Parts: sequence; C-alpha cells; structure tokens
Amino acid sequence: MKKSSILWMSLLAFMLISNASFAQRILTGKVSDGFNPIAGVSVLVSGTQTGTSTDAAGNFALTTNQENGQLEIKFLGYLTQLVKFSKNNDLGTIVLAPSKEQSLDEIVVVGRGVIDIAEGRMTPIAVSTIHQAAIEEKVGSLDITSTLANTPSVYITGQAKGFGESSMNTRGFDQSNTAFLLNGQPINGMDNGRVYWSNWSGLSDIASVIQIQRGLGSSKLAISSVGGTTNFVTKSTDMKKGGFLKHTVGNDMFVKSTLGYNTGLMKNGFAVSAMFTHWQGDGYMNATAGAGQNYFLSVGYKVNDKHNLNLMVTGAPQWHEQGGTATLQTYLDKGRKYNRNIETINGVEMNPRKNYYHKPVANFNWDWEISDRSSLSTVIYASMARGGGQSRRNDNSTAKVPYLAADVNNHQWYGIVSNYNRKLNDNLTFNVGFDLRDYKGEHYRQVTDLLGANSIVHTGNVNYSGPLTTSNSYSTNPWKTFTDKPKNAEDRLAWDYDQIVRYAGLFGQIEYAKDGFTAFFQGSLSEQQNIREDYFLYKLGEGRSEKVNNFGYNTKGGVSYTLGQHSLFGNAGYYSRQPYQNNIFMNYRNDVNEYAENEKILGLELGYKFASEYIDVNVNAYRTTWENRVTGSSRNANAADVTKYNPTGNPDILQEGDFLYFSNYGVKQDHKGVELDFTARPFTGLEVKGFGSIGDWRYKGNATTIVRNEDRVELATENKDVNNGKVGDAAQTSYGVGAKYSIIRNLSIDADFRSYDRLYSSLQAGEGKVLQLPSYQLFDVGTSYKIVLSPTNTLSFRVNVNNLFDKFYISEATTNTFADGAKNLWNGINTANTVLIGMGRTWNGSIKFTF
Repeated sequence: MKKSSILWMSLLAFMLISNASFAQRILTGKVSDGFNPIAGVSVLVSGTQTGTSTDAAGNFALTTNQENGQLEIKFLGYLTQLVKFSKNNDLGTIVLAPSKEQSLDEIVVVGRGVIDIAEGRMTPIAVSTIHQAAIEEKVGSLDITSTLANTPSVYITGQAKGFGESSMNTRGFDQSNTAFLLNGQPINGMDNGRVYWSNWSGLSDIASVIQIQRGLGSSKLAISSVGGTTNFVTKSTDMKKGGFLKHTVGNDMFVKSTLGYNTGLMKNGFAVSAMFTHWQGDGYMNATAGAGQNYFLSVGYKVNDKHNLNLMVTGAPQWHEQGGTATLQTYLDKGRKYNRNIETINGVEMNPRKNYYHKPVANFNWDWEISDRSSLSTVIYASMARGGGQSRRNDNSTAKVPYLAADVNNHQWYGIVSNYNRKLNDNLTFNVGFDLRDYKGEHYRQVTDLLGANSIVHTGNVNYSGPLTTSNSYSTNPWKTFTDKPKNAEDRLAWDYDQIVRYAGLFGQIEYAKDGFTAFFQGSLSEQQNIREDYFLYKLGEGRSEKVNNFGYNTKGGVSYTLGQHSLFGNAGYYSRQPYQNNIFMNYRNDVNEYAENEKILGLELGYKFASEYIDVNVNAYRTTWENRVTGSSRNANAADVTKYNPTGNPDILQEGDFLYFSNYGVKQDHKGVELDFTARPFTGLEVKGFGSIGDWRYKGNATTIVRNEDRVELATENKDVNNGKVGDAAQTSYGVGAKYSIIRNLSIDADFRSYDRLYSSLQAGEGKVLQLPSYQLFDVGTSYKIVLSPTNTLSFRVNVNNLFDKFYISEATTNTFADGAKNLWNGINTANTVLIGMGRTWNGSIKFTF
C-alpha cells in the first residue's frame, strides 16, 4: 500500500513538474535589420496579452504556456513579422524588412485627433515624413529646416546669415504662407504669418517626427496652408525608464551638449521626461556668434483606459549675431564669409546686428476614448515671447550720438483646439471641432547699449511736447527679457503700439472608405478680429483703431482608389483667407488698408502611389492660384538703392546696409508643377531615396509696391507690370538622390546629392523681367557607428560633412542688375547684384551615451 501510494505520488509530482516546466516555457531570440540589432521591438504572442520588447542588443526572452503558436514582431518603420513556434525555445535571429508605409501610430500617443498627420486620413496626399533617427543624424549644427532639404518642391536658404536665420519655401511659397503646427498648435505669427527658426532651435532635440504635407494637406484648421502644412510632433512622455547624454562639436567652434532622462511609468500612474541642451558657436559667416539653451519637460498621466493627459513645456532662449547680403563682387573680393554688418563704432569694430529671444511654449493634451466608436482630443496652449532685433542707431541731437537699440516684438498667445471623432459605421467617419486663439503683440524700440554716452535724445512721441532724454539701457540676455524692460513711455523709442488678434474657427470632415475607394470632404468657417492700439503716434486714449472683422472659410475634398499596390487620388480646395494684421493697417498707423481684402486660393492636385516590398514611388501634379495676395520682403540697401530712395543723401533716411522693407499689393500668382519621390530597398542593408520637382511659378498682372526704411518711413510707391514674371527665392527645378548602406553590424554610411536650377531673384524688375541665377549642386556625406555596451547601455557616434566639395554658389538674390555688357561677370551674372552666398564645406560630429 505504501509502495503504491509512493508510486502514485511520484507520478503526480512528475506530472506537476512537467506541467510547471511547460507553463514556464521561455522563448528567446534576437531581432535585427540584417546587420544591426534593433532595440525596443515589440514581441507579442498572437491572440494573447503576453509580450515583451527587445533590449539594446536586440535580444528578447518571453515566457508562455502555449505549446504551439506564433509571435508578432512589430517595430516602427518595419513590416510586422509573424514567427511560428512549436518545439524549439530558441528562435534564432529574426530579420525585419523595412515597411512600405511607416506607421506613425506609435509616435502620436497624445493628441491623436488634433495632430493632423497624413495617416489620420485615408485619402492620400502629397507628403514626406522624417523620423527621429534621421532628424538626429542630419541636423548637427544646422536649423531643423535642413531635414526637409531632400524633399520635392522644398528650398532651404539663409542659414549662412547666422544661427536660426534659415527660411523655407514650399512649391514657391515662402514660410509665412506655409502652415507650421507643433502638436496641433499653430506657430506661424498671428500678425504676419512668419516663423523665425531661431525661436524654435529646440525642435531638433525634441521632435519625434516631422511631416510636410505639400499643397492642400490634411489639416482641418483654417490655416495658411497655401504652400503646404508642416507638422512637428514632439516626444511625448516616455513610459520606459532611462536617459541619454549627447555631445556635438562642429565647424567654427560649435559645441552642443544635451542631457535627457525619463522616469518611466511610476506606481502613481505618472511618467516624466525632461531634457536640457546648451549650445554655442562662432557662426559660419564672420561675426555671427550665438549661444542658447533648449529645455523640454513632459509629464504624462494615464487616468484610466478612457482618459490620457499630457503636459508639455518647452523653450529655446538664444541670442545670435546676424549676417546679411552683399554684392557678389564683394564676396569674390573678400571671401564668402564676409559680413557687411561689421562696422567700427567709437573706434571699436563690432557687429551691432543681433537677435535675442525667449519663447516658452506650453500645451496640455487631453485624449478621451469615449467609446470604441468615438473619441475627443483637446489641446490647450499658451506662449509668452520676449525679445527683439538689435541694430546701431543715431540719436536725434545735433551730435548724432550712436547707440545700440532693439526693435522689440513681445507677445502673449493663448488658444484651444478640440476635435470630436465619430465612426458612424464601418465605412463612414465624421469629425467636428473648433479652434480659438487670442494674441496680443507689443512693439517698441528700446536702448540696449549707450556705447559710453550718458544718455541719448529721441523725438516723435506726440504725447510729449519736446525731445525726450533716455539714460536707461536694457539687456539682450534672453533669460532677462521678461523682467528687464521699459516701464515708462520715455524709454520706448520710435514707436510704441500693440496688436490684438482674436480668432474663432469651426471645422469638420466626413470620410468614406470601402473596397479600396475613399472620399472625403472638409470645411471650415472662421472669424478674425484685428485691433491696433498706438501710444506713440496718437494722444493717449485716442490711439485705439476700429475693430476690423474678416470672415473666412475653406473647403477641401478628394477621392482615391487603391487596387493592390497602386493608388490614384485627386484633391481640390478653395480658401478665402483673411489678410494678416500687418497688411490691414497702412503705414504702421491705424488707417485701414483699402487693398487688404481676403486672399483667394484655389488648389488642385492629382497623385499616384505605388508601394511594394522593394520600392515605393509617389508622383504628384499640382496647380495653385492665388489672388489678392499681399506680400512683404526685406533686404539690405545697396548703393543704387541709396541713390534711388534717398536722393538728398540724408543719413537718417537711408544708408547703405540699412534694411529696406517692401510691401506688395494686388499680386496674383499661378504655381503649377510635377513632383516625384521614391524609396528603394534593393537588398538588405541598402536604402536609396530620390526626389525631383519641376515647377512653373509666375506672377500675373500688375502689383503696387510701397518701400519703407527701418523707421517705417515711406520712401516710394511703385507700380509694376509683373505679368509672367518668374517667382523667385526658390529653385523651380530641383532633384536629388541619397543612399544609406550598412557596411557591417552597427556601422553605416550615407550620402545625399542635390541639384537646383531655375532659381530667380526675389525682386521683380517690371514687365516680367527677373534675374536668373546659376544652377548649383551640393553633396553631403555622413557615417554612423554604435557600440552595444550592455543590454541597457549603448555608445553611438555620428559624423556629417555638408557641401563636401566646398561648392561656391548663390543661394538667393535680391536685385535685378542684368549683364547688359557689364565687364564684371561671374557665370554670366553681373557682380553688382546683391546676393547671399551659401555655406561652404561644414562638418559636425557627435557622441551619444544611453543609460
């Protein structure tokens, strides 16, 4: 009996041990792209909630109680791999292939209904997406706009003028007419639509993805997306514990250090991500030094399965000296790093041109999953900016005492965007939302350096009977701008006024999709109110303008059909867009501009997409017409300008090197073109990308131009016949190709080639005449290497060389001085033209340690 009991107990124990061993089965493996291990890959047992992720070496270990089944191997930018398992516990190395369409679902974890990424709409659009890895590799010491240089119909220029001085044109439209969004928050200036990249230098550190939607785009807001819409999606709160330390060095003494850390999801349901950066450098052009910091804080809290909250605060306080344009002959004589802004004041050589700014931005995202068919996303945002642009001035006394002063542009901006999404049935989706904004800008001039004088004399304020004496000066340290500012009118020079803009918009979209066919329709209505209050040119209490209300709207619609690997689509849209406040009030007074009507924009586009395992191809054709356009531009005055606009030679009116401001009214533009881009993956480890675009961008009819100096004094009114004149400032033909190849595990090289042609001056000479600049080509190279130190620690290296062959080229021109038998020519161009020379060979290298 005892032996029998012992036998049965032994058998039972054996079964339990066997079952326990089966229940504790551990599957192991490694995930790679063919050369390099991939960290953070999701590994999930199909049909269960059992899962894990790979470590820094690409390894994973997963416990399961299934005898047979399959694993789902998922990672952003790669095809999902299904791996069957049965008897073997070690699955070996699993190689992921790059996906034909990079899903952004894992990036946009907050504000899904507000952030208008292309995947938010099934109907295709003309789009290019740059992910965090490419941003981190390519930016180095450049502005974040450089990451978009290898996309169709995009032209980047101005970086040689100094840190943050770049500008971006899309399909021939400048950046004041391209919409820029940060996590669903508009960041174009409310007064003039402009974006100053020095204020956004921190984006290169905190962006998870950049997506440029050329043309109509997918944005539901009534925004200025004439050329396109660029979405910056920042890093959300990282739920995985860890951090990194990165150090970058580059040409002209550039140094940048960044520290970031994530707490991971804590027991109380919170998670915090923080990052801080310091950078400084001498600048490429002479006397264009700069320095600044970037800070980022994101706090996430998952209340429950229905509610997700995230608060983000970021800012990039900075200062930098500014470069400018000069005649081509000057650059040929003195070198491409010549800076015409350098001058000798009181016996001291200096660059008085300086920009300083601090623009903290905060936004709070709330995502509410109401049901499996409906959701609500809301972002509340605020920004309070302080800073300005410094230059040398002379006071109004007979001694003409020199001093430095800044034209201050402060603002406070609050807004809310909310979007409700409802899935009506399996084929029909509907959303509706609203957009509210309130903006107040302060504008005045203040002394920043008396240059040794005890005080300076200024005039012009009608509230004072005689000249005013100012002995106070104010700091250009961006960290002090919120507290160190004039508290009395006597210290506000030249002008002193506020701009108030209030905006309310309602938008909606409905989309249908079934059996490869999709159709959508979007619409928005908006009301914008503009008020100007002047404390300088009007008696106190009398300087508030009338309220100017403008109603606007837009409609967009499109259809597409997908059959297998092929997709065809067509989109059309019409905008009635309110003019910016800077164009509503004439001559910087409260007089309402009779030319400032709503601008009329019509957009049409057709597209074709082909996607396969080995190659993706996109072809787009577009046409955009723009009527009642009011444009503005500025440039440094040359000797001919002084003769033309200041015939009396009065130095207080205009001197060579001073800025001239041009306001153009009644302009009509007609832009059309064709774009191509492709990504090829011929074999594991090699990726080839290419792009090309051919545009025909022309002005139509006549234009009226008002010319002003830096004190906003009107110098001339000019009427020009610009019919069929080429639109300048961006190459109308561009193409390029780039490749990235993994030589061995963790070691890769990459190279990019770009060519630009049919680039014209930004100034119309009349009768459609415009100067065409020589074409040019650029070649960039880079290499990356990573060392895996442990499952949680890696050491990464990156080196970039831009303009490898040190090409000398003109990136922009602001005059139309034709050859006409001139003796001094360069590549057929009269060297008397005022131009900007692009940067020569530059480099940067970085090292990053993750922990």
